[in-house]
Amino acid sequence: MLRQYSMTVNIMHKQRHCGRGLKGRRVFCLLLPALLLFLAGCNGTQQRPEETEEEGAASAETAVYTYEASREAFYNPLIGFAPEADYEEAVGENTLVYLGILWKDIEPEEGVYDFSVVEENNHLKQWREEGKHVVLRFQCDKPSGEEHMDIPQWLYEKTGDGTFYAYYSSHKGYSPDYSNPAFIEAHARAIEALGAYFGQDSFVSYVELGSLGHWGEWHVNYESGIVRMPKEEVREQYVQPYLSAFPNAKILMRRPFNTAAKYGFGLYDDTAGNPEATADWLDWIQNGGDYSQAEEENALSPMPDAWKTAPIGGEFNSDIPMPDMLTSGLDTTLSLLEQSHTSFLGPYCPTGLTEENGLGCEEGIDAARKKLGYRFRVESASVEELPETSSYQVSLTWQNDGIAPMYWDWEVYLYFYDEEQTLLGRWPVEVNTTKLLPGETVISETEVPADLMERGIYVALGIEDPMTGQPSVHLAMETETIGLTHVLWERSSR
Repeated sequence: MLRQYSMTVNIMHKQRHCGRGLKGRRVFCLLLPALLLFLAGCNGTQQRPEETEEEGAASAETAVYTYEASREAFYNPLIGFAPEADYEEAVGENTLVYLGILWKDIEPEEGVYDFSVVEENNHLKQWREEGKHVVLRFQCDKPSGEEHMDIPQWLYEKTGDGTFYAYYSSHKGYSPDYSNPAFIEAHARAIEALGAYFGQDSFVSYVELGSLGHWGEWHVNYESGIVRMPKEEVREQYVQPYLSAFPNAKILMRRPFNTAAKYGFGLYDDTAGNPEATADWLDWIQNGGDYSQAEEENALSPMPDAWKTAPIGGEFNSDIPMPDMLTSGLDTTLSLLEQSHTSFLGPYCPTGLTEENGLGCEEGIDAARKKLGYRFRVESASVEELPETSSYQVSLTWQNDGIAPMYWDWEVYLYFYDEEQTLLGRWPVEVNTTKLLPGETVISETEVPADLMERGIYVALGIEDPMTGQPSVHLAMETETIGLTHVLWERSSR
């Protein structure tokens, strides 16, 4: 009978060509007679304390490992900052890009849609190849410092009942009459075309339901003579086309409208980092309320738990200097993001390229990026031999140290590598990534065939992006990595 030992192994690994070196991983194990002859690291050392007979200790057929949490800020998919897609330098390592589409840029003639300019100017082929995802917003009215229209000329000639406005020197444009039936019909066709081009896969992951108001934010400066936002019955006609056009994307609304509650949409805050404005937004989410833009009572629904199933996005507010939000106001900024359960921010977000957007504020930028979205890790793993089924049961204890879940159920796998770190095979882990909520512990149990388990020198864990078919998520745990898979344990090849 194999004696029972409680072992602590401290391993310091060299940097490998395909991943980060192991940083102080602490592994606790009870040796398996067949699988784990002994743990060995690259030039590592092993210390074994004296035998213990602790009450309730695991049997000799179970190995248990624990892992330290990482404090590193990662560039993980679907979360973080979303710089404008046409700003290559700003995009950098960020995994999200923001794509704002003006109606006039895709439908030069009625019924004739052309996305070539949008595609080329925003480097969409490049971003797709690099595995980045898109935050998309369709806009009919984007204020600027010059007189202009953002709807096609043909549509203006067909409707022409909107308002040219100039309420600040930098806020000029044309606000359509959103109640016009011809405008509503043309909008439905445009969203259908948009979905046919962008909505067939997961490249566009988030759709901020714009269309109405300045910047697609569902508000206008009606005090300058612009017609108010339409009532809910009319607004619903702008929402419906998005439902069928983007079946693979998560849809977000600027406020917790009744429509958002009905369809389970996410929400976005374009005043992130501004304490007063965000407080108002959070109050709408908590309590619902009226919609002054349409002079409509009870148009907003309480959605305090919406973040658990639908994403929260937005962008930083431009009224407060970015360096202030990332230095003296950093604690406030991080608190507001946490209260909102924000997963992503853009296009106005810190890039560190200029003083205006955070140059010299690297610590604050990292802290904000680290705060956003999910932050998965495995706290411990146990491996139990099941001789009767010629298999092993792998139990993983999951934690999410972030402020939000992941809103897609991505496939999780155990990866088995040989001594040269060549992949021998992978095995699915039975865990739903949408259920890994902050502050909750989830245990996944996976039965792995013995022949696969016992061939692997390195056993690693990874989460795959279905768009790329590759492991893509940095887990917040101090382990050696092979590519973007995290080594849970290794055994001697001797």
